[in-house]
Amino acid sequence: MRLLVLGGTKFLGRATVDAALARGHEVTLFNRGQTNPELFPDVEKIRGDRTEDLGALAGREWDAALDMATFLPRVVRLSVEALRGRVSRYVYVSSISAYADFTVPPVEGAAVAELKNPESESIEDYGALKAACERIVEAACGDAALIVRPGLIVGPHDPTDRFTYWPRRVAAGGRVLAPAPPDAAVQFIDVRDLGEWIVEATELGLSGVFNATGETITFEQLLEACQAVSAPVEIAWVPSETLVEAGVGEWMELPLWIAALEFAAMQRADVSKATEAGLSFRPLADTIADTLAWDAQREFPRAEGVGLTPERERELLAGA
Repeated sequence: MRLLVLGGTKFLGRATVDAALARGHEVTLFNRGQTNPELFPDVEKIRGDRTEDLGALAGREWDAALDMATFLPRVVRLSVEALRGRVSRYVYVSSISAYADFTVPPVEGAAVAELKNPESESIEDYGALKAACERIVEAACGDAALIVRPGLIVGPHDPTDRFTYWPRRVAAGGRVLAPAPPDAAVQFIDVRDLGEWIVEATELGLSGVFNATGETITFEQLLEACQAVSAPVEIAWVPSETLVEAGVGEWMELPLWIAALEFAAMQRADVSKATEAGLSFRPLADTIADTLAWDAQREFPRAEGVGLTPERERELLAGA
């Protein structure tokens, strides 16, 4: 296939291009050339700013466009209008955050979030903006639209550090603070598994909406897997109520932890539709080991404000 990738050099885009090239596809990248421009030296690169003008793509045709990295409806609208009639399939990477209700496990067909302010471009409206982008793609492309809704994406080259914190923290040893209860749900997907499936789904001509994240496991299972890769540590399970009272920030300061009841089922998304369509998962131990290996020689600094600092962790453990 001839694939046009909008983006393609940061995280999920990078893994998806790797998968496409490994499967023998012809790839064209359209981006500004500002993120990892040295990647994929043998791949055609067309420079441009998709937020303003896609004129550099005029006169070309592709079998599919893979839209990897925007949550702004006006940007998606520019893309689908510029590519109308020139791509046979449009793949839009959305998010589990597009759902309206997280008190129940997200499943395809459930209601999505609505923008209170149609003009908003605030990251605070991320989920509703993603849902609005989906509608633009579906309205323009119909059955030629594939909407992929990932949850947390993890693995090598992850710029967010939200998953990386846990393998790194366990590998550092000592007494590790973890949010109780141990059977709380966590859910994520290795970026390489997701990238491979996006390419495979495009090959198969899949259309419609698919939740594309991993199968739910428990916090305890995650930390046990981290210890199996590095070494045993002492896990100190601190009740969520205690962490909330101490002002610990959910999801970012203590990654993967969600205490708010309105998000109780966010990490229990139903992925059966995608697994039935070929989505598969590598062993968790491989993801942990590969993430640690990458983190030891990462190409960019760690994300700020993600994960407990050693001082903050000691303070919380002392009061537990």
